Amino acid sequence: MNTKKFITLIIALLFAVGFYLYDHTAWGESLMNTDKIVLNDTIDYAPTSTTGQVIKHQFYSLSYNEDYEQSEWVAYKLTSNQISHTKYKRPYFQKDKKIKTKSAHYKNYSKSGYDKGHLCPAGDRKFSKEAHDGTFLMSNVSPQEHSFNAGVWNRLEQKTRFWATKYKGIYVITGGILKPNLKTIGTEKVAVPEAFYKIILDYTQPEVKAIAFLVPHKKSDKALYSFVTSIDEIESLTQIDFFSELPDEIENKLEQTSSYKQWSFR
Repeated sequence: MNTKKFITLIIALLFAVGFYLYDHTAWGESLMNTDKIVLNDTIDYAPTSTTGQVIKHQFYSLSYNEDYEQSEWVAYKLTSNQISHTKYKRPYFQKDKKIKTKSAHYKNYSKSGYDKGHLCPAGDRKFSKEAHDGTFLMSNVSPQEHSFNAGVWNRLEQKTRFWATKYKGIYVITGGILKPNLKTIGTEKVAVPEAFYKIILDYTQPEVKAIAFLVPHKKSDKALYSFVTSIDEIESLTQIDFFSELPDEIENKLEQTSSYKQWSFR
């Protein structure tokens, strides 16, 4: 091979390597796909609190609302490697000793006709007994009709675990819609929400996405996608800012949409 052909071959190889790096590196992606942003996993995505009583447990955080004797939100990350089918014996529900105003007593639910509905499900925390048992605090429950708790709400919890597996890692925020004049149970007057919400953020995908559900507190056989709403709508109902730590441009885009096209419901 003569010198001229050799130089031509080298130049061609350099161009090929350059185009490959452009297409396959983060640098190339940032130039070609400016709408694809990977969120920093070290950011605290916890929502704002209307009460100022935010408690950080080892496996989830919450904002407790004493007026309604329950959390206005519970938030946690759920990754694919945390999904487990291990069966643990259910422990007794306990008061949350971290709540300064004291969490509601489990006796409020006795003969009330309502389940102690988990906000952070025990099923999302089966990767260890400690994590599983940590969900049995009274600050992590809300009164739920059994047909709701074991029905449409259970379906949504299962779908959440499916998405954690499919998308490798998600961030989950759950709570009841708390407002004045709700029905109450027990001597401590634990409020019974008329609807519950769940917000899910896919923070590991190249294209960040979020989905929000607002589910009436009643038995339902409707498809889960029929309960999809915008995060803005839930913020309007709760006065909570769910993703205040995100750049405004990303936050606004995520919170305005009520589309579920990016999410697999199969």
